Amino acid sequence: MKRGNSRQRVEKAATAMLPTRYGNFRITIFHDPAGDKEHIAVIKGDIGGRDAVPLRLHSECLTGDALGSLRCDCREQLTKALEYLGTQDFGVLLYLKQEGRGIGLINKIKAYHLQEKGLDTVEANHALGFDGDLRDYRIAGEVLKRLKVKSVNILTNNPKKIRGLEDNGIVVAKRTPLETEPNVFNEHYLKTKKEKLGHRINLPPD
Repeated sequence: MKRGNSRQRVEKAATAMLPTRYGNFRITIFHDPAGDKEHIAVIKGDIGGRDAVPLRLHSECLTGDALGSLRCDCREQLTKALEYLGTQDFGVLLYLKQEGRGIGLINKIKAYHLQEKGLDTVEANHALGFDGDLRDYRIAGEVLKRLKVKSVNILTNNPKKIRGLEDNGIVVAKRTPLETEPNVFNEHYLKTKKEKLGHRINLPPD
């Protein structure tokens, strides 16, 4: 006998106020029973029932966000997004537990080692047996529905995030670019994201 879909929905686990250097937010933790992962919504103002809600989808990056790695642009994008949201009447940042574009921290560091041997970020993932980007935006769609967001203005350079939201029932009303300045350690990484992953990034000529 076939069983129905028994996958549990994402659960709202905890919420509290979160004063930050970027402004006053509310933090809500959502638990995904299927993957046993915790995802974070950092919310400014009242977003329920609103259109074109400013939204940043940010995947966890321990090395960049917490340790300040210059090999990526994650920390700069996170900071710019929070600064922007802090100036708005309402908005939300979803911090998704998808380290290393979905391959996890151990494999991400293995990919770093392969990059030191000359591979780019996509080639390194392939060498480890992964696609270039394994991130899944189902959880983002579920959380935004739980938060009763009608449509979003997404802060991103990545068209895959737009498709991922739309595939999960979220209306994307607008896209706002989130540009960062390249440095000597991440300029090749950014070029690879643009040329191989389709990110809409403006880079200085070689």
